[in-house]
Amino acid sequence: MALLTVATLPVVVLLVCALAARRSATGTAPAWAWRRSLAEAGIVYGTVPWVWMTMLPGSRAGEIAGRVSPVPLLDLLTMGPAQIVGNLLVFAALGFFAPLRFAALASVPRILALAASCSALVEVAQYVLQLDRVSSVDDVLLNAAGAGLAALASHRWWRTPGRTSVQSTAPSLR
Repeated sequence: MALLTVATLPVVVLLVCALAARRSATGTAPAWAWRRSLAEAGIVYGTVPWVWMTMLPGSRAGEIAGRVSPVPLLDLLTMGPAQIVGNLLVFAALGFFAPLRFAALASVPRILALAASCSALVEVAQYVLQLDRVSSVDDVLLNAAGAGLAALASHRWWRTPGRTSVQSTAPSLR
């Protein structure tokens, strides 16, 4: 999966350039054309491989019933550092780029809600499809936390409604 992600990077770069050029040609200011194109590609390129990995079936997929872990912080105690970091990264690109592309999402609570909703959908799909994975509330919490932290990392570039330019301000808590 990592090799495929790296191999597709040149295609994504060309796509961003083509989208930005098309938008600029249709009258969008070049800076905004690049920003929108980069944000859209970043959301997809940075999120899809992680979601794909979480949806890969385990060795006994379809043979055993799905497992659910609804108690918060219980699985966190048994997760290794790699699994914790991986869960933090699943929706990090969404958290970083979505507020840059969509002004309506330019607040940490909105990003947390979006990421938690997306993560809950992934966990439900893992359970329903019997992928031999544990559907855990801790995964949802870590996925949302990763998106929230990434949103904080990009907050200086957010464009919220009512602002005429991109300003370096504290993130909105609306």
